[in-house]
Amino acid sequence: MQLNKSPYSFSLTSILLVMPFFLWGTAMVAMKGVMPHTTPLFMAGMRLIPAGVLVLMVAALSKRAQPQSWQAWAWILLFAIVDGTLFQGFLAAGLVRTTAGLGSVMIDSQPLAVALLSAWLFKERIGAIGICGLILGVLGISCIGLPIDWLSQIATSPVASQFDLSGLSDRGEWLMLLAALSMAVGTILIPFVTKYVDPVIATGWHMIIGGVPLAIGSFYLESNQWTAINSYDWLAIGYSTIFGSAIAYGLFFYFASKGNLTSLSSLTFLTPVFALLFGSLFLGEALDLLQWCGVSLTLVSILLINQRDYIWSQLTGIPLNVDNLSESTSATQPSIAASTQSTVVVPKD
Repeated sequence: MQLNKSPYSFSLTSILLVMPFFLWGTAMVAMKGVMPHTTPLFMAGMRLIPAGVLVLMVAALSKRAQPQSWQAWAWILLFAIVDGTLFQGFLAAGLVRTTAGLGSVMIDSQPLAVALLSAWLFKERIGAIGICGLILGVLGISCIGLPIDWLSQIATSPVASQFDLSGLSDRGEWLMLLAALSMAVGTILIPFVTKYVDPVIATGWHMIIGGVPLAIGSFYLESNQWTAINSYDWLAIGYSTIFGSAIAYGLFFYFASKGNLTSLSSLTFLTPVFALLFGSLFLGEALDLLQWCGVSLTLVSILLINQRDYIWSQLTGIPLNVDNLSESTSATQPSIAASTQSTVVVPKD
């Protein structure tokens, strides 16, 4: 069933499309509040494995089919390593060294990588507006992730600058950027995974399988993982697991399996907004001026990528053609225009 809506129409489907990004942003704040009392690999494993069990329980109640072929399990395994183990591992390790809001901005720069990969693999159009967004995104990430003395050297003497690489790998922003790249590759894998297995089933199994290496790593490499965790911390872990993983992942990957990856993924510009807001309210986090400039540039860049067709139609006077927006994905998956486009497909189940 299709509902014809204006680009910014309000509907239940729009709420469901935005919900994962609200849950991810607030879960980031919840995780950051727990990190001083636990260890990163333990936190990452706790966020994945119980959530995967919950997703598979819901899938069993709805009688969704389990994977039936070796190809299905192979794609799930690859998906689990990239979007489970690597993404959650880098995220938790990076969160130890950066704030929830800033870390969320770095992770949610992944639509920049998704746009490039989708243009290459699925022939999704980026266009002039999208290219401008990509350039702004690179500048924004540079302002956030590069040391300020590097930027000063580039501004004063870009040719003769020599950079001290010591300590750069310890910056949480770079670990968050690695998490973003892992999530971007995971997002690109979704159409291939869902050729062989139901997206909800794939979500559940990829959480469980991806969480196992994290749990093993925590067992052998970490100590005192839960001795300092209090009751409020367990509530925060429960929120991150149930709402920030099980429900958020289930919604995101369901919609991603149905539509334009670049446009859906670009809605993640909402996640750092929620993370910055709630991080400021509950954790007292604050950014310096350069970081705020980077955040602003990154959010504008993601908005430009997400709304590139609509903005182009307004600038050129060419009517927005939904068929043209969707045609790039028709060869590989069922097509919809994502939440900010003019046609939304309502899930049938």
